[in-house]
Amino acid sequence: MTVTNPYQQYLDNQINTATPEKLLLMLLDGGIRFCQKAVQAIEQKDISEAHTNLVKAQNIVLELLATLDRSYPIAENLAALYDYMNRRLIEANIKKDATIINEVIGFFKELKEAFAQAALIAKNNNNSMVRGGLNVAK
Repeated sequence: MTVTNPYQQYLDNQINTATPEKLLLMLLDGGIRFCQKAVQAIEQKDISEAHTNLVKAQNIVLELLATLDRSYPIAENLAALYDYMNRRLIEANIKKDATIINEVIGFFKELKEAFAQAALIAKNNNNSMVRGGLNVAK
């Protein structure tokens, strides 16, 4: 019999049942969290912990880049931003520079806010539908 960690089971369930919009916001939250942990580690002179968290943040950026839907016009701009964020995280990791990490945290926060607003608008547009497929918002 396999005994599983209840917390891990909860996290797995959250991921497996999340909407694509929620998954995106979870990734952005993770990027912010790992970057903040890296800054704390740098302040505490824990180079190994800083490296580990910066690599985790890079993996999130690379996941965002890999799953980008390129059928939208904004996709190329997002791809360029994700590439820039990744390069800055690499530089921050080499230099152990908290200033660079804070710059990337700013990008993660701006993206999270923009995507959260877009998800809310999309949800409100879906809620404006009535029987027969009529959109009351128009």
